[in-house]
Amino acid sequence: MATSPFLGLAGAVAADGVDEGVPAHYGNPLVEQRRLEAGDAVVDLSNRGVVTVTGPDRLSWLHSMASQALDRLAPGESAETLLLDANGRIEHAAHVVDDGETTWLVTEGTAASGLAAFLDRMRFMLRVEVADRSADVGVLAAATADALDRATGADPAGRLAPDWVDPWGAPRGHRYATEHPDWRWVERLVPRDRLGDAAHAVAAGRVQAAGSLAAEALRIAAWRPRFATEVDERSIPHELDWLQSAVDLGKGCYRGQETVAKVLNLGRPPRRLVLLHLDGSDTVLPVAGEPVVALKARPEPEPGAEPERRAVGAITSSAMHHELGPIALAVIKRAVPAGIPLIVESHGIDVAAGQQEVVPADAGPEVDIPRLPRLGVRH
Repeated sequence: MATSPFLGLAGAVAADGVDEGVPAHYGNPLVEQRRLEAGDAVVDLSNRGVVTVTGPDRLSWLHSMASQALDRLAPGESAETLLLDANGRIEHAAHVVDDGETTWLVTEGTAASGLAAFLDRMRFMLRVEVADRSADVGVLAAATADALDRATGADPAGRLAPDWVDPWGAPRGHRYATEHPDWRWVERLVPRDRLGDAAHAVAAGRVQAAGSLAAEALRIAAWRPRFATEVDERSIPHELDWLQSAVDLGKGCYRGQETVAKVLNLGRPPRRLVLLHLDGSDTVLPVAGEPVVALKARPEPEPGAEPERRAVGAITSSAMHHELGPIALAVIKRAVPAGIPLIVESHGIDVAAGQQEVVPADAGPEVDIPRLPRLGVRH
């Protein structure tokens, strides 16, 4: 992809890692968070991938493969969907919006070509066409459509599709979390050659710019999973509370559906997403992959002996939040009690962590199956 014009703005510092290709910040990530949260700033997401599906069979065809019900997606309606493997593990995640002629799928930049290739292989004789449009379509995001209007202009010609409004926090499906933080997020698809106009709007003071660090901090505080960070080769939707926005539990006959139904109705998620409030005394912010460890007192401790350490999970993403301080999302084992002391081993330092449940430790089956007496047992 071409270099983002937002990297040419005053103070722009390039991001690395999963957000490489866009600005990480413009000098003050905490101030940028406040502006973004208030609806006064836009974020450059031009490193995201965009895949389109056209043709009269597009929605029914996508519906047959996706975890979300897409066959009756109305023009302008936003949805989120997952593509699972046969064991229910997450292979792709996409933000979906349809304009009446084209279905637009926004995904991670590194995942777009793989998603397009998979969909192309599944076309068979249906009237659909798949294209990877990442090279000519850019993505901008904000907490409100008004901020995006100030960046791109209210003229519909400046956008390629209806805005995608994130359904996270306003669930259509099953939600494990009993309460949920506020979260507002809007994504707009624009011609990539018009991103410069949005950067000029920032330079002219019509709207502020926020970097990827600000966007990540607000996302983490809202417990919002992201494919590039929270998903690994074992992830199923239940572990990330992703049933609420990306899975329609009333539809069947898609790959992985049996696992989705079985774990929800009869089982428990093997792992679970948590928000960690981190001790900032050592000014250490853990990075993805660093271990989360539970401390357990030894049964017969020797004088001066340290508690037993047991690795129970790993950090998936972290940030410095303008109100909450250092925070992180982590995926840990289901059986870890909610009140047990946790630490994160980061840069050779033990960082104390307070656990806030997203998927509760006691999340259980939705269907109560009565136990039947064993054959041959007399009472």
